[in-house]
Amino acid sequence: MSAVLREQAAAGIPVIFSSHELELVERVCDRVGIIDRGKMVASGTVDELRAGGRERRRVDVPGAADDWEAGVPGVRLVERDGSRRLFELDPGVDDQALLQAALATGPVRAFERVEPSLGEIFRAVLGEAAA
Repeated sequence: MSAVLREQAAAGIPVIFSSHELELVERVCDRVGIIDRGKMVASGTVDELRAGGRERRRVDVPGAADDWEAGVPGVRLVERDGSRRLFELDPGVDDQALLQAALATGPVRAFERVEPSLGEIFRAVLGEAAA
């Protein structure tokens, strides 16, 4: 089905695709619109929608204390999996402060930017629309 949609779009035919399967939408669509209760609450390319969210970093610091990031302002722990942690950074927070805090605990195995999926963007936008 995605091949047919791409063929039609390549031929210049406008295609509107509606789905709750957001992974498929992310792979197939050039632009995305998020609708809540009949109103368009966000639209753009997936990259444009990602740009409106908070920066996220995954850090792997084996052997670090449980709260090693506590002294870094504007950083929120989102998820923890063993020594791997996912953080959200407030706007304007320098990710290097988080890296320095991690390095102060010992060796850092990984420090990477994490892009939110379309599903995560969808949930964040609907959460903001409800507020």
